[in-house]
Amino acid sequence: MSNSNGDFDSKIDYVFKVVLIGDSAVGKSQLLARFSRNEFSVDSKSTIGVEFQTKTLVLDNKTVKAQIWDTAGQERYRAVTSAYYRGAVGAMLVYDMTKRQTFDHITGWLEELRGHANRNIMIILIGNKCDLTSLRAVPTEDAQEFAERENLFFMETSALEATNVETAFQTVLKEIYRIVSKKSLAAKDIDYRAASLKGTKIVITGQESDSSGKRGGCCA
Repeated sequence: MSNSNGDFDSKIDYVFKVVLIGDSAVGKSQLLARFSRNEFSVDSKSTIGVEFQTKTLVLDNKTVKAQIWDTAGQERYRAVTSAYYRGAVGAMLVYDMTKRQTFDHITGWLEELRGHANRNIMIILIGNKCDLTSLRAVPTEDAQEFAERENLFFMETSALEATNVETAFQTVLKEIYRIVSKKSLAAKDIDYRAASLKGTKIVITGQESDSSGKRGGCCA
């Protein structure tokens, strides 16, 4: 998989829109900055409204442009939801594992996501800031149980230390690509909303998968 700009723009095979959602200050913008530019800013300010970054990847010799949208988690910006979710084929539902309230709010965010986005959207639950182990307020088991109950993929990340960030984004993009590419259609003819993602389970091989086969990953 590679990242590129410019030269690939004229021959993009697929464009996948992925949205980041969750409470304010859980690290959504930091995850995006780490994935798209490999940057982390200690003085990151709250996102105002909506912004997005793109990253171009190559999967099976096909050029995929990931368009990752980030929105403010504050209540006053919730009116952007319909346009924000429109056309999204993937979602990253983020909470701060040091703040229990942000995890408790995940149910509401998931309901909103499912109410506005296509029902077959690929969703991953992200417990961010796993570098702050001494401040953990959300046990990994709680998040795993929630993810299994809701049929979500789950991973713990650290935008600060770049732990699992690339893996989390690439997992979602690879799975979306796998489903969409099965259609064997030209990019211009694909209706991403028609891509059936329902019931698809993502299994990560390697260190992120435990021996029981549960979907999940966390910091060592």
